[in-house]
Amino acid sequence: MIHSLFLVNASGDIFLEKHWKSVVSRSVCDYFFEALERATEPENVPPVIPTPHHYLINVLRHRIYFVAVIQSEVPPLFVIEFLHRVVDTFQDYFGVCTEAAIKDNVVVVYELLEEMLDNGFPLATESNILKELIKPPTILRTVVNTITGSTNVGEQLPTGQLSVVPWRRTGVKYTNNEAYFDVVEEIDAIIDKSGSTITAEIQGVIDACVKLTGMPDLTLSFMNPRLLDDVSFHPCVRFKRWEAERILSFIPPDGNFRLLSYHVSSQNLVAIPVYVKHNISFREGSSQGRFELTLGPKQTMGKAVESVLVSSQLPRGVLNANLNPSQGTYTFDPVTKLHINVATNCYWQLLSWDVGKINPQKLPSLKGSMSLQAGASKPDENPTINIQFKIQQLAISGLKVNRLDMYGEKYKPFKGIKYMTKAGKFQVRT
Repeated sequence: MIHSLFLVNASGDIFLEKHWKSVVSRSVCDYFFEALERATEPENVPPVIPTPHHYLINVLRHRIYFVAVIQSEVPPLFVIEFLHRVVDTFQDYFGVCTEAAIKDNVVVVYELLEEMLDNGFPLATESNILKELIKPPTILRTVVNTITGSTNVGEQLPTGQLSVVPWRRTGVKYTNNEAYFDVVEEIDAIIDKSGSTITAEIQGVIDACVKLTGMPDLTLSFMNPRLLDDVSFHPCVRFKRWEAERILSFIPPDGNFRLLSYHVSSQNLVAIPVYVKHNISFREGSSQGRFELTLGPKQTMGKAVESVLVSSQLPRGVLNANLNPSQGTYTFDPVTKLHINVATNCYWQLLSWDVGKINPQKLPSLKGSMSLQAGASKPDENPTINIQFKIQQLAISGLKVNRLDMYGEKYKPFKGIKYMTKAGKFQVRT
């Protein structure tokens, strides 16, 4: 299965390695670095890289590449899912998954990796089980361990390992019983120059925070479950019940977990929540160009579009941009904000506009002129516009939770559902 794991930072340095079987030389990562050099963007590195004697399977999370080394053929998605689980575990333990956090807690990292894989095969990947095996680091525990020479590894076997429900520990007790569910949808879209949708799809997840006493049995039903396509469940979900009735029935893990992830790819079901009016033009033989951009909400069910950030990569020939935002602030520095497209050997300079919240009564706009280098030819193509945004209390697919019921326990828990839509790769072509 998995022989070794290498962690590579954004600079291309290996800052941590772990071997479960025989030690694999770092030189195996040379094939990964070659693929990284050929990639036009950091996220475009092929997830599976074959080498003469190994397969390298990698994921990019938080600007860190997690590269697993495999010697025999295994289902790649199995390894990719495990790598994502490793990242989620680090984030759960340390609050963030960054190079600094991993280096500061390197002992706990090795203890976790040792428990998550046994001789290269996944063993304990549930956060509840791991936290009973290895206590999360705290300042006091770190000081005590330093003085006494002890570790974070627990002395007793987790109770969940002996249970028929391995993802939930026994004897759970809470003063306040509560269950919260977050429906988070990320929309990826490409909009053409005329405003028509070229591609659009939604990646959604339902994250849960369940703190309930005992061994509760929950059912979660939806108003329109047929929307859900390509669904991936937490192991606690009874799949046969879902197939028959489209109802989620499960005994939940204790604490935070991802109940399910889903994909909505039917383009007629994907509503585009914002529109862009643009006029970006360069005149032949002139050193001036025009830049006009206006944003507005669209199909948001009256919900506010917040945390809007617009970025555009202007061609290399643009010396300066003299723009006037009606709202928010923009930045453009042709010296330090220089990006290169490796595939086309083309330089681009990044214009960034922090809009904030869109007011439908007064739409935000960014207008002004761009100065080109003297004698520079007209750019071959207009820049694309990338947009980031968030919409609270809205699932853009139209998914709605109908009801949440609990069985097996007599108390009444507090229940809450929250919706959010945010932009993934949302691109407008000009």
